[in-house]
Amino acid sequence: MAVTARPTLAVWKFTSCDGCQLTLLDCEDELLAVAGAVRIAHFTEATRAELPGPWDVSLVEGSISTREEEKRIRHVRANSGTLVTIGACATAGGIQALRNLAGAGGLEQYRRIVYARPEHLPEPTTVRAIADVVPVDLELHGCPISKAQLLETLAALLAGRRPDLPGYSVCVECKARGTTCLPVSRGVACLGPVTRAGCGALCPAYGRGCFGCFGPADGPNLPALTDLLRARDMDDGDVERVFTTFTAPAWEKERT
Repeated sequence: MAVTARPTLAVWKFTSCDGCQLTLLDCEDELLAVAGAVRIAHFTEATRAELPGPWDVSLVEGSISTREEEKRIRHVRANSGTLVTIGACATAGGIQALRNLAGAGGLEQYRRIVYARPEHLPEPTTVRAIADVVPVDLELHGCPISKAQLLETLAALLAGRRPDLPGYSVCVECKARGTTCLPVSRGVACLGPVTRAGCGALCPAYGRGCFGCFGPADGPNLPALTDLLRARDMDDGDVERVFTTFTAPAWEKERT
């Protein structure tokens, strides 16, 4: 990215819960420095300001789940120098991508059950990660994203360098904080060996197996983990459910 004086930063929401945008607001003291280093062009969670594109950096939260969103993300991409997807929804489809498994009939049933007036909803499409629709320059994983990784990315972009983001697994973070391996010591189902680091191994620290919300680590050995899970008396259906959570489409890509 060519660094200019006070580059413009836009933050966009698609189908999501806003949690990753709130991570930026939760930066507290650091947020003042970020706000002073950039011009906020669009960020509805924080300001009414609207600056026309092109924008130097766009942070994009959420998946693409309607045709209108597909048109909008193409517009954002065409007018953004650097596009960074933030969170499990944007990088892998998120929880809402589980509706892809329902099929057309199942999706219509969900619409009728959940919404009193489903006829007013936009026509749904297959839920897709942002990178499945437009080219993406960087990805920040997680549900929500890591505050530290977000600040590192923004600082790197302002300095014109590549951010230092981990590709190793959550197991490294467990070792760093002295957490005993749950699958080995307690037979707990855990996706930590194949999941990208960034959460600080939060769930294992409290005795819960990793849910994989940061998505696959670089080069995950899924067959080895599947064998380990089966050795803990899990059948194929149990193993399938372990992988069908926050980042189900990303695991599906790794397994095919």
